[in-house]
Amino acid sequence: MGTLYIVATPIGNLSDLTFRAKEILESVDLIACEDTRHSGILLKHYDIKKPLLSFHSHSGTAKVDKIIAHLENGDDVALVSDAGTPGISDPGYVLIQAALEADAEVIPIPGPSAVITALSASGMPTDKFLYLGFLPVKKGRQTLFKEMAESKYTVVFYESPHRLVKTLSQLQDFLSKDAKVSVAKELTKIHETYYRGTLEEVLEKLPENIKGEYVVAIKNN
Repeated sequence: MGTLYIVATPIGNLSDLTFRAKEILESVDLIACEDTRHSGILLKHYDIKKPLLSFHSHSGTAKVDKIIAHLENGDDVALVSDAGTPGISDPGYVLIQAALEADAEVIPIPGPSAVITALSASGMPTDKFLYLGFLPVKKGRQTLFKEMAESKYTVVFYESPHRLVKTLSQLQDFLSKDAKVSVAKELTKIHETYYRGTLEEVLEKLPENIKGEYVVAIKNN
């Protein structure tokens, strides 16, 4: 039985790949990735040449079965996401669960994570926090907003550029006026930016042309 390695990859700056992650990617027999073209950029940067198999949110059970078959044949497999740590707000947990059920060894290779990176520079309490991943587009949003308002801890979530302003505006109806907010974008990249302040202040600071994915941290007082 082979080993499934959960390999964290850079969230922007390619230099953030750890030495251990590079060694694992060079040693495995197969790399399962969300987007072979996206992961190909990282692998080419480090001159790593390995067979790639796409595995993403739309992959059916056939892809999982195929990867499990590789493990059962003794192949070592690395699971990577487009950016950050696999299994965190991506479909990786489905494969990880299947590998564990097949009695394969699952070993995490820690590294970058957007949620942890953003939290570390948010200026908010991080000894305890509530992570909500990507917020639902419609159903369940109001419930989560109420949970954020009632939480004693820092709350962190991901938001798309199309819904960022709408989400922050809606939160004004649930949070106190002096609630602390930190919005991070382009983490580890050249144009890494943080918008910090109250909801009103952050909304005023945001540019008109909003691009990329954002990590939002909130601490209601």
